Amino acid sequence: MTHRTYLLLCMSVAACRGGSSRPADSVFTGGHDTLGTSSSTVAASAKGSPCPRTGLWALCSLEKRLSQAGFVVRPVTGPTPRRAGFGVAPAAYILGHARLEVFVYPDEVALSKDIAGLDTLTVSPRGKLGAWIGARTFVHSANLAVVFLTDSPVQAERLTLAITAGAPQPNPPH
Repeated sequence: MTHRTYLLLCMSVAACRGGSSRPADSVFTGGHDTLGTSSSTVAASAKGSPCPRTGLWALCSLEKRLSQAGFVVRPVTGPTPRRAGFGVAPAAYILGHARLEVFVYPDEVALSKDIAGLDTLTVSPRGKLGAWIGARTFVHSANLAVVFLTDSPVQAERLTLAITAGAPQPNPPH
């Protein structure tokens, strides 16, 4: 079985898993807006492992998942502006001709607090002008939120499936 087939199978199982006590991961797509700025630092540290399997997202686990989904992931060098409504600073990537801004929170509760204050269609604080240029797709899963700036619905769907399949599950205890 190829990696792509395995990934699609895993995503299908995760999508059909209903009845979970965990809140559903969400996806929102929006239109066009103008540029702005915002907030805090990305936390993705590991205890002894370069990419921990804790049940939460880390930048390394997201990069691996996106690569497995067929994206060529190139980190953006230099500082990324903070975004209004987000309590952590984003990490930015180039995926083909698109831009991805990634917000990794310490836990799901911290992310949920920020999402509660956002207009998820404009991906900006409620009642404020959007801070994004171009079409955007907003996706969140566990402690991760991303804003994907692309005009390609196919790429947006592929990214959405890769993320909503869920964070890497924790390693079983020994």
